[in-house]
Amino acid sequence: MRKTHPVNALKKLGIGLAFGAATIMSMPTSALACTQMYMGKNLTADGNTYYGRAEDYGKRYLKHFGIEDSHAPGFTYSSDESGFVYTSNKTTYRYSYVRDHPSQWDERWDAYSEAGINEKGVSCSATLSTSMNADVEAVDPLTNGLGEYSYASVILGESATAREGVKLIGSLIDEQGACSNDQIVIADSNETWLFAALSGHQWIAIKLADDIASLNPNIGSLNYDVDLDDTENCLHSEAIQSMPEEKGFAEYTDGKFDVAKTYGERIDKSGRNQWTRYVQGRDYFMNPLIKDEDYTIVKDENGTGAAVSEIQPLFFKPGKSGWSTFELIRAFGNRGENVPGLNANTDGAYAIGTERNTEINLFQIRRGLDPQVATIQWEMLSRAAYSVAIPFYSALLTEVSPYFSDQTVSFDHCKETDIVNNEEPKNSINYVLMDISSLCFEHPEQLGASVRTYLDALQNELIEQNKEVDAAMLAETTTEGRTALANKAGKAATENTYVKCKALLQEMRAYQKAGNFGEPFTPSDLNTETNGLKVSITYAKDALATDPMTPDQPGTPEQPGTPEQPGTPEHPAKPEQPTTKPEKPGKSDTTTTVITNKTNTKGGLPTAGDRFDGRMVAAFAIAGVAVISAGVYFLYRRNKE
Repeated sequence: MRKTHPVNALKKLGIGLAFGAATIMSMPTSALACTQMYMGKNLTADGNTYYGRAEDYGKRYLKHFGIEDSHAPGFTYSSDESGFVYTSNKTTYRYSYVRDHPSQWDERWDAYSEAGINEKGVSCSATLSTSMNADVEAVDPLTNGLGEYSYASVILGESATAREGVKLIGSLIDEQGACSNDQIVIADSNETWLFAALSGHQWIAIKLADDIASLNPNIGSLNYDVDLDDTENCLHSEAIQSMPEEKGFAEYTDGKFDVAKTYGERIDKSGRNQWTRYVQGRDYFMNPLIKDEDYTIVKDENGTGAAVSEIQPLFFKPGKSGWSTFELIRAFGNRGENVPGLNANTDGAYAIGTERNTEINLFQIRRGLDPQVATIQWEMLSRAAYSVAIPFYSALLTEVSPYFSDQTVSFDHCKETDIVNNEEPKNSINYVLMDISSLCFEHPEQLGASVRTYLDALQNELIEQNKEVDAAMLAETTTEGRTALANKAGKAATENTYVKCKALLQEMRAYQKAGNFGEPFTPSDLNTETNGLKVSITYAKDALATDPMTPDQPGTPEQPGTPEQPGTPEHPAKPEQPTTKPEKPGKSDTTTTVITNKTNTKGGLPTAGDRFDGRMVAAFAIAGVAVISAGVYFLYRRNKE
């Protein structure tokens, strides 16, 4: 994922701005960091399809889970990072979202909906940033059009089926172009599609098969075989093949037009951190690459990573079937522990479960069920290495728990460095999970192992108890009854998770304050013999209770009691959506990151050949100032990978 927030030095730039923005966005890109996964239903223990994505950006970055209500015809989608505008001609659909804080986007409330399900049961995870090669860039550069800021909002607000969502964003790229190279997964209860914005105006969408897995850490050239004439399983832009053939850069494999090779970045342009995560992921899914045959370990002043000599496949067969919900959730926390030389804990390599995760989503799709109940959204709002995924029937949700601080909460706690003594805003599960992660990454030897064991126990209880909730959900036949249960279950799952995690965090703080590190930290609610919880959560009981929800107090006497239930915060009115293109420069971030030979020395961040963190390259962006029709405009670039 990438996010670029250009800040205007001057307003009302007009056509010159659009041209300049498009020019900047066509510049070469470097490193990316996000990881997208897919597991077909024939490979899972429950016969369900799973897909999702981990977003990487920074060690402490606030995300928000919420609900976007339906809007009357005439609602306009627009972007704060490009000139994209689309006005709906129908009543939009309600959907769940995971968004950024308004303070990061000129106080706009619509930035990066990125993961959710709409009331029609269409789900979306957006986006995985990729790159195109120089040949494509020369003839079909990125535009000032559709991009990451708006993908999920448009798909979920407008689409009654996954195929409809694919066709819609394809048509928008045909008309307005794309301002970034991206991959998106769009699904409903019957189909799962992988959509790729290949260049400024070329795109492809592939219906994913039930017997394959996929792992992509931001590599646009992972190879695949597709029949462009098979409209049941492949949709694409009209000139996807004719344009590169006419321009003389089309690539073929065994005599057949090769989409990935034609459009994707060359193998030496994929950063070592991308290939590190690919190697780690393939190992986790038991189809490992072979060291010194398929890949080599690169270790120099830029850090440790992996390099490959041949491009690798986008789709593969795991080494086993029967993958469980727990295993697929934990796949996003994989730090290469079983890959010698690429273990993030001991070798300093980048990881899928990096300290820079900000949000992780996993969608569990039960084929053939009513779209209202077919998909469960497992959502983590912090780093996967030390977090918990909470289940939601998001297609039905009209309310979320007040323990999810809404977009009015202060962003300032993200900048907090003394987590031990300075607590997060009250009743904010977003920040609680963030603080648990921060303490574990700062003190892995003291806290890491026991906290992970405890969170695994909590995760397993959520998964098991959700089966009981799910049985009740599937037995309910009315939309009203399902909605009431979805709202109640979501609140119960969130509150149970919050109470356990807040108590855990308080104990972690007390342990750090005491400074007696000779004794290992053990959560008081952890049964060290079974590695389970001493006191089980009451998620299913609370969700299915006929009286008002009053969950039991968790934990042992050493744990704090349940905090008072906060009232649902009032959400300020959202600003009017513009009906004309915003007076802002186009997207420049990861889509427009300049290539440099300078060494990146900041610990844990992408190294040479990878996409740079925007905070590191802000000076670059200013130094690389563009001259745009009306004059010189200085752009501050904030990259969200």
